[in-house]
Amino acid sequence: MTALLAYHRTAMATAVDLVNEVERFDLPTPCAGWDLDRLLAHMTAQNLGFAAAARGDAFELRTWQEVPATPQAFADSAEAVVAAFGSDKALSRDWSLLAGADQELKVPGGTALGFHFIDYVVHSWDVGVSIGKRPVFSEELLTAVETLAFEVPLTGPARTGPYAPFAPAVMAVADAGAMDRVLAVLGRDPNWRSPQG
Repeated sequence: MTALLAYHRTAMATAVDLVNEVERFDLPTPCAGWDLDRLLAHMTAQNLGFAAAARGDAFELRTWQEVPATPQAFADSAEAVVAAFGSDKALSRDWSLLAGADQELKVPGGTALGFHFIDYVVHSWDVGVSIGKRPVFSEELLTAVETLAFEVPLTGPARTGPYAPFAPAVMAVADAGAMDRVLAVLGRDPNWRSPQG
């Protein structure tokens, strides 16, 4: 679990660096229907919600509410979530996460860490390709995230419905690298490019 925490910190630092390079928040992203402004609001809210869950705070829907966010607000939320995940005994208890629009879901801390780690490797890629700066991760980190990504069920609520965290898997090319395999199994098109160039 210590290694996963370290990989998670790397993913968060990469996301912060990429968000700080965004100059236009109206650019499209690989997340269907979302521009960078909406993606940033989502990422910031998720960080705040997961940080509260890791601290053991009582579940409150407003903690997870998406509001317009700035790069600084995102960086602050990233710092909060990394600190909360690394706090004493955080991974040994259940976390109260948001499921769907307004439901509380209790998840073991280690599992929740995995959820957030996957999300931030993919969201780093979302932001990066939107601004033409695809992130680069170590092979060790990608091996860790690939293992978790292939544990996500291919059918059911994780893939379909209005609040599904992942789209249906897409086909990866035969010689795809680890990052492209992760993207494909989680429903992203690894060949997506911003129509802005």
